[in-house]
Amino acid sequence: MASVEEDFPRGGGGGTAKKPTESKIEVQRTEVDNLFQKSKPNEQAESKKRKGAGKDAGTKLKKPKTGKGDGLTLNAAAKCVEILHLKNMKEGILMLGCVKEVTDFEVTVSLPCGMQGFLSIMNICDSYTKLLSDQLDSADTEDICSLRHLFYPGMVFRCVVAKLDVAKRGSLSIQLSTNPKLVNKALTSSSLKAGMAVSGCVESVEDHGYIVDIGLSGTNAFLPKKTLKDKHNNTEELKVGQYLTSQVEEVKNEGRVVRLSVSPPTVAQACAESKQGWNLTNLLPGLLVKATIKKVTKHGLILDFLSSFSGQVDVLHMEPGQTSSYAEGTEVRARVLYVEPSARLVGLSLRSYLVQPGARVDPAPAGGDRIGEVVKDCKMIAMHHMSGAMVELPDKTVAFVHRNHLKEGNEPANENRVLALTEHTCRILDFSAMDQIHFVSLRKSVIDRRFYRYHDLEAGQVVEGTVSILLDHGMVVHLSDHIRGLVPRTHLSDILLKNPEKKYVAGMKIKCRVLSVDAESKKLYLTRKKALVESSLPLFLSYADARPGRVSHCYIVCIKDFGCIVRFYNSVKGLVPISELSSEPIVCPEEVFYVGQVLKAKVLKCDPDKAKMVLSFKAAVEGDTEEAATPQLDCELGKRLEAKVLKKSVNGLEVAILPDEIRAVLPTMHLSDHMSNCPLLWESMQEGDNISNLICFTKNKQNITVTKKPTVRWSLEEGVVAKDFSEVTVGMQLIGVIKSIMSYGVFVEFPYGLVGLAPKSAMTDKFISDTTNAFQPGQTVFAKVTNLDVEKRRFLVTLKISEVMSPGGDAQTRLINGLQERRAATETFALREDSDLRQQLAALAVGQKLKLTVDTAKDSGATFKSDDLAGATIMATRHHVMGVSLTSGQKATAVVLHVDILSTCVHVSILPKLLAKKKSLAEGSKYTAMLQHVNKDFAVISLGDTAQLTVIQTSSHLNEVFLLESDKLKAGMILSVEVIEPSCQELQGLALVSWHRTSPKRHRTTSENQSGAAGHCFGDVVRCKVRTVKPASIQVTLEDGSTGSVHVSEVVELAEVCTGSFPTSTVKVGSEVTARVIGGREASSHRFLPFSHPRFTFTIPELTLIPSKLDTSGDFKAVPVKEKLSSYMVGEEITCFVSKFNPERKSLEVTTDPCVTGTVELLAMITDTKDASHPEKMYKLGQAVRATVVEVNSKPQRFVLSLTGVYKLEKGSVTLGMVTSIQPQLGLLVRLPFGNSGTVAVTDLADAYRPNPLDAYSKGQLLRCFLLGEENGKWQLSLRPSRLNPQQTKPVKDPDVSSVDALKAGQLIRGYVKSVGEQGVFIRLSSSITGRAQLQQSTKYFVNNHKVLFDHLTPNTVLTTKIHSIDEEAELVNLSLLPGDTGKPDILPESLGLPLRLIGEEKKEYDSKKKKKRSAPESEQKQAESQVPKKKKKTKKAKTDDSDSGVEVYFREEEDKGDQGEAKPVKQVRPSSAGLSRLQVAAGFSWDVHLSSLKPASTAQEGDSSDGEDQDGGSKTPKKSRHELQQEKKAAEKALVQRETELMDPSLRPQDAPAFERLLLASPDSSLLWLQYMAHHLQATQIEQARAVAERALKTISFREEQEKLNVWVALLNLENMYGTEESLKRVFERALQFCEPMPVYQRLADIYAKCDKTKEAEGLYKTMVKRFRQNKAVWLSYGTFLLQQGQSDSASALLQRALTSLPSKESVDVIAKFAQLEFRYGDSEKGRTMFDKVLTSYPKRTDLWSVFIDLMVKHGSQKEVRALFDRVIHLSVSVKKIKFFFKRYLEYEKKHGTPQSIQAVKEKAMEFVEAKGTEAAN
Repeated sequence: MASVEEDFPRGGGGGTAKKPTESKIEVQRTEVDNLFQKSKPNEQAESKKRKGAGKDAGTKLKKPKTGKGDGLTLNAAAKCVEILHLKNMKEGILMLGCVKEVTDFEVTVSLPCGMQGFLSIMNICDSYTKLLSDQLDSADTEDICSLRHLFYPGMVFRCVVAKLDVAKRGSLSIQLSTNPKLVNKALTSSSLKAGMAVSGCVESVEDHGYIVDIGLSGTNAFLPKKTLKDKHNNTEELKVGQYLTSQVEEVKNEGRVVRLSVSPPTVAQACAESKQGWNLTNLLPGLLVKATIKKVTKHGLILDFLSSFSGQVDVLHMEPGQTSSYAEGTEVRARVLYVEPSARLVGLSLRSYLVQPGARVDPAPAGGDRIGEVVKDCKMIAMHHMSGAMVELPDKTVAFVHRNHLKEGNEPANENRVLALTEHTCRILDFSAMDQIHFVSLRKSVIDRRFYRYHDLEAGQVVEGTVSILLDHGMVVHLSDHIRGLVPRTHLSDILLKNPEKKYVAGMKIKCRVLSVDAESKKLYLTRKKALVESSLPLFLSYADARPGRVSHCYIVCIKDFGCIVRFYNSVKGLVPISELSSEPIVCPEEVFYVGQVLKAKVLKCDPDKAKMVLSFKAAVEGDTEEAATPQLDCELGKRLEAKVLKKSVNGLEVAILPDEIRAVLPTMHLSDHMSNCPLLWESMQEGDNISNLICFTKNKQNITVTKKPTVRWSLEEGVVAKDFSEVTVGMQLIGVIKSIMSYGVFVEFPYGLVGLAPKSAMTDKFISDTTNAFQPGQTVFAKVTNLDVEKRRFLVTLKISEVMSPGGDAQTRLINGLQERRAATETFALREDSDLRQQLAALAVGQKLKLTVDTAKDSGATFKSDDLAGATIMATRHHVMGVSLTSGQKATAVVLHVDILSTCVHVSILPKLLAKKKSLAEGSKYTAMLQHVNKDFAVISLGDTAQLTVIQTSSHLNEVFLLESDKLKAGMILSVEVIEPSCQELQGLALVSWHRTSPKRHRTTSENQSGAAGHCFGDVVRCKVRTVKPASIQVTLEDGSTGSVHVSEVVELAEVCTGSFPTSTVKVGSEVTARVIGGREASSHRFLPFSHPRFTFTIPELTLIPSKLDTSGDFKAVPVKEKLSSYMVGEEITCFVSKFNPERKSLEVTTDPCVTGTVELLAMITDTKDASHPEKMYKLGQAVRATVVEVNSKPQRFVLSLTGVYKLEKGSVTLGMVTSIQPQLGLLVRLPFGNSGTVAVTDLADAYRPNPLDAYSKGQLLRCFLLGEENGKWQLSLRPSRLNPQQTKPVKDPDVSSVDALKAGQLIRGYVKSVGEQGVFIRLSSSITGRAQLQQSTKYFVNNHKVLFDHLTPNTVLTTKIHSIDEEAELVNLSLLPGDTGKPDILPESLGLPLRLIGEEKKEYDSKKKKKRSAPESEQKQAESQVPKKKKKTKKAKTDDSDSGVEVYFREEEDKGDQGEAKPVKQVRPSSAGLSRLQVAAGFSWDVHLSSLKPASTAQEGDSSDGEDQDGGSKTPKKSRHELQQEKKAAEKALVQRETELMDPSLRPQDAPAFERLLLASPDSSLLWLQYMAHHLQATQIEQARAVAERALKTISFREEQEKLNVWVALLNLENMYGTEESLKRVFERALQFCEPMPVYQRLADIYAKCDKTKEAEGLYKTMVKRFRQNKAVWLSYGTFLLQQGQSDSASALLQRALTSLPSKESVDVIAKFAQLEFRYGDSEKGRTMFDKVLTSYPKRTDLWSVFIDLMVKHGSQKEVRALFDRVIHLSVSVKKIKFFFKRYLEYEKKHGTPQSIQAVKEKAMEFVEAKGTEAAN
């Protein structure tokens, strides 16, 4: 049991033992007399405590009064009586409770005001708790007395709130205690008096009676057994812990011994009297008191009792029937309900079940359990704004809504709005036994909750929940706030999970299935096994469901040697014997199966009475399901059957075929051929009904399907059916039912379970885009087999009406069947419902006349009422009241069109022509009929003017499909009908007709055309009233009530229409106009149709108001569209009207006439690219515009117009175009107006070439283009400003070269790289001319492969070239890219380290040397070849390549050239094929012997000398004398000393890279060194190397050296600004921001921009800075400086204002002063002076600012102004010391600039000042 308790903890905290806690509230235990003095301090403390407790707490709690005004009351009456709320609950409140339910470990208690508490087994009394612990220790549970022995439902007792627990989800849980020590805490032994009613618990059982614990220490209470026996007349003994309410008989020994008596009537009716010494501190709930009503309020009563106490009776505890009889001063008997000791609040009850003798509290309501029920149509009868509201349920029961449940939890309270509603829907939450009333909720969230309590759940239900917590034995899942279930560990998945926490996390939403639910004990078990949750097999919820032969999913709960025990839902279990486990023999089941495994099992035997079942896994797998048990004797296909309905489900009926009761299914869609009849037939059937005329449709192992479709029944009986796939042949026609609809087609099911596919293309004769619109599942269709696939046993069918034949008379038969089904169902339904209204409705027939009264009349139709049909909705649509004026209350006769019995709705018509006297019909006569009412499969029509109505089917063929709305029949349509039978019995006397849509023959005249229609002839002149005016049309009402339409072009004479005007606005709504009919519109699609159209229905006449057309004397004839179109000429300008803008295609539709619509594309609509985003704003609906005809074609109909005045493209003009694609080789492809296209070459994009010219354009961009000329239907375009606006352009930097003649040799010209190949670099000079630079004319470096150039020159790179030569005949232009020719850097960077190409003398020398070497040995020759000389330039260091081995030996170059020991740098280049690393060595260095593979030093020297002098390859160096050697040694030493001094001197700047590297090794963090190193590279224009150095610096400098790092970043920014591109600068800047403080980086870049006069960029950057660092004063100042330096004084002033709003106010003075200084320095000194003046007037004591001001004035002002300023300063009221300083300055100034007189004047002023100050001091 304990484990179960853990799984299902209850509100009270389950079985965890809680020690009774002492109440925290100290109660003053004083006598009445001195209560006033003692309680005063406490009272103040109490009120202070309460202040924080809640704003409205004051109104809820009674405070003791200390006045003696109107009699003695010891606690003040509340201002407003309200119920006790949960939020006001405190520990220590004493209450009267009623037992609601008792479980093993706790009692659920109903408390007053609908609250609920829990009494734990540990909180009964001390003796009972001791007894329990003793029993647990001794493990002997025989004598234990459970809670059920001590408490029973309905028992009323006193209790105290022991603790308020907060549950896991935040709700309060009230823990109660009956421990007498807590309940009687306020009683003392001295205050016990005879006659008092006290409560206690039996402490021990003695021989002659019971010792009762009444909670007073030092007092023993004894209850003699004889008093019990006398009174109870029963011998049942009391148990330890039993609760008693007893009366004190006598008190002995000053209260140490008390004798009690128990007599239920006397105890219950013992009235507490003041002489018994009750006071507010020891008052107990349950006491009966005599009280006087002191005040009656709307929300309750205030009573006086026990002579001086005040108490309240809330609205729930006034006796319901007597509320009116309560008056002030009335004496009543009341029972104390609750006492709140701290606030001295006493609640009383006047309810009879608590006050009257012998009455008892009923724990359950009289009307049975209604908790969770949702009740509609409740009325609110009273609102008690602090408590809640009373509502009356439909059965006149009164219920209470707590104020919190009047609204959603998160909404503000709006009680008046709730009260104003007439009807409410509520949910019954609970029944409060103490208040004897249901508590309900109006919260929508509560009402909509699917599961409110455990009773709402059933086993087998699929539910969604939220994971709450994972425990060892399973997972707790919350389905709602109060409902939680357990998914046992084995049910967490199909297999046992080792780590369930990886799959499930708290808060996750999951789908489960209910395994079992026990609502009483609130236990819910769920499963997450996918096989069970998604199982579609029948569920076994009880043994009765498990009929032999049925198969269901089960799970294994236990595996034994003799088989497996499996379980289904609830507690349905069964055994699968070992023989039935598998078709293979199994010895040990444990090895094959596991506990928790889900399998299919088939029932072999089941005994519901004994709850035993035997199942088989083997049989379920083999699949021979239900036939074994169901003898299918008579159920053969094609035979008529009768069946009995067993059960109704949403999708159909479960039936039993009689007489053998074979189970079968009759799907709803198989009830009729007419899909709209199926729901009605389903409604009319009930369980137990017999259905005849059924026929078996399909049968398989699982189930039998029967059908009631007459057409299918006919096909089976006539044998138009294939019984097996082998009988299906191509061309065979079958009748089937649509089974399912897929995107690719529909599956059609035929009898005997055959299924064919009708592909999308074979579904209808029309084109279908969406298959779901064509057919609906269950629809009966004719199908013809078209293809067979014998191997896969599949076949295709066609449903096209043109390809299938329907039997003769099929439509009439179906109509009769459908109407008979409808009739029978209606009558059955009416009888079944047992309602008079439905029976009267069933008796109504189509065409019957009724006398009605008009209820409402509107434009949209009218509603009527009838005394005979009370409660039915009788309505007529707008069409059926046309031309009849109705007023409410008027009597009218109407004719019935349709009766809908399900919704009790009758459709009628009051049209006079339908109410006229009926004319008889003749067989075979033809009529024009009008559709009056359409209801899904059936429609009601009126035949001509005979006033006869009849019913037709809306589809004339089973397979008919209505894809368009316009295809469907609609009220008001005209049909042609032929009468087959004037009065048909099956149609209740209505005519049986055949019909087709009207298609008047073309040769008939228009006047004949209108014979049956209510339309108007072409040319009729009519009077009409304007109903609505829209921009593009006017709707008018004709005299006969029909509607007409006037097109915008038919309002005013075209000649009088002004461009931009709106013709329809000249007509006013309500005015009468004369019009003439010129055509008609279909009511549905509003397409304009000429009269000759076969589908023409003359519903809405198209009219004209043009005066010239109204003239009836002239010839007036209809003009076909073809003629109208052919009358327009290309280039003609016409007036047309805007009809709509198509946003997808961005085109405008305009109309010239009701039937002619033209289109204007975007490019022909606008002339300015700015209008492209919203072209629709330029043209309003209905506006008249002048358009030029671009193209006109009648077949296919095309009418294209232009609004720009241009209708074709001409060379040399400018037009708009739209970029369609961007191709680097071609340029831009552009779409032009009127269906043309063109290209813009790269050279025609701008007047000045720029890198990446195509990046500025995007697909879809609109451009203005100049048309250069047309070639092969494509236009050549130019975007050059010089072409587009020749008058405004600046000088052209790169002119457009039209031919080779315009070029001359030696000219410098720029162009774009087209491609790089072996022949050279091809450069595009214009759209038609491409030049070529050969490889040797492209670069000064030696390039042996064009790929090097290809990698460095991307297409469309801008290059400056010099024209080398021009071959005019072949039109070839040879170019040069060499730096010497162009004056630009080489196209290849130096960083590639390529050798220079030899030219002139060097080349000759090199060639001759090669010839000489031919005789030398091969190895030497190879080596000599590889020594390619470099530039003739003395270098200190040989260049190293990236592939160097890293061994570098430096050498010094001697001053004297003649010396043989001089070593020259040797660059040993291996043949290019070998990628080995190379070594640089100084000559004369002796390598180790082992390195024999290297060339000896001597040969190295030899190779060198041979280069310079004409010596033979083999000659040796002459031997040096001793003197020479000494000289050499001296020179070497001298050079060494010089080198040392150079290295020692810090001021000497290094001259080569190695020197820098050495210095950097010594001080790697010095940014100065790194910057010098960068500068060294930049002097040699080695930009890439300088960049590389900067990057190295950033990696090398320590991250702590922020300033040093910043210096490098700034240098790098400078470098990129001077030598890089905008992109590279931006990249460096973004990186710098990441690595440094952003503010200085921004500042430095701004300075760089300012220095380079890039004002636009600098300004942009400053704007970003002041947004990003708006709190930084320096930013504003630097921006201000910049603006003033640029001369933008006004902008600087505006900036100052912004700065002052952004910066803290304390900074304002300094900022203004700084800006004033800047004005002096860069701007207007007058302005600066004014600013200083203003600041110093406000802050005269800022001597620092005075000082600055003086300095600036001395520098910029005149002598007079400076002296005036000094005079102001020396009179400031600041300290003497500061004035002294200013005098000193004044004197210095005069000495420098003044005269002796002015100096003397300053001294005198100083003397005056000293004297004045001296007298002040003396004073």
